[in-house]
Amino acid sequence: MQLKHYVIAGGLLFAELGCHIAHAALGEPQASVQADVAQMRGEVEVSRTPLFDMHTIQLPSGTQVREYAATDGKVFAVAWNGPTVPNLRQALGQYFDRYVAAAKANRPGRHPLRIAASDLVVHTGGHMRAFSGLAYLPQALPEGVTPGDLK
Repeated sequence: MQLKHYVIAGGLLFAELGCHIAHAALGEPQASVQADVAQMRGEVEVSRTPLFDMHTIQLPSGTQVREYAATDGKVFAVAWNGPTVPNLRQALGQYFDRYVAAAKANRPGRHPLRIAASDLVVHTGGHMRAFSGLAYLPQALPEGVTPGDLK
């Protein structure tokens, strides 16, 4: 009987901790990229430059998600392209709700979306089987990096 208490307590502990597992979403630490890889069921390849690290996650659907992290370890941009749109709630993290609100306000029909605020820029577009997007934090771009460098 006592074993059941441990199993239940362990399950509750897991559920409690599960709410706090970080993902390498926009504005989050790059150390959690592996959580995204697991959540997206992808494979990751890391490319390093003197200004940032680019973590390319290849999803089973064929879509690529690129998470850009500055030398301070913070993810300052996320880009994607491929046949499906990745989980944007996961990729955009704390910025997702702002993205959804702006998309509803600025998007009659199905057209490319451009959001340009002082602290968040999002560009999305595409059509069936060919989607792409870029989201970045302008104030977090490393010195010497431009949006054009984020491919």
